[in-house]
Amino acid sequence: MLLSSLLKVVMASLWLGQTREDSVTQMDGQMTLPEGAALTINCTYSATGYPITFWYVQYPGEGPQVLLKAMKDNEKGTNKEFEATYHRESKSFHLEKASVQDSDSAVYYCVLSDTVMGTAGAAEHKLFEWQQGAWRLSASI
Repeated sequence: MLLSSLLKVVMASLWLGQTREDSVTQMDGQMTLPEGAALTINCTYSATGYPITFWYVQYPGEGPQVLLKAMKDNEKGTNKEFEATYHRESKSFHLEKASVQDSDSAVYYCVLSDTVMGTAGAAEHKLFEWQQGAWRLSASI
């Protein structure tokens, strides 16, 4: 099998919250899959309260971008044939894709974030940047 036909996935996890007891657990390291294979990247968390769950993707040479998110129990986030269902009881948000392509090669981040309710009741997402070896708050939208 040619190396170019393999999907390379690197996993990482982040907690963008305020308490030290909260954590995200995700597979570490690199995963290599043949094109057309099914992808599942597990993400579980331990948190107080009810965080918003995100999957970010970072393609080679680009910055991280939101792939999908979910805010409510049993809500399914979908984008570009990727999907993840937020299960509050099991505290999980596993990323899945039925058939991967070479173009899916990237770093995938499971991210939890605090929610701040604005005056209209909409969730306010805190944006973070990688600075000096750590994720730091850059803006809120």
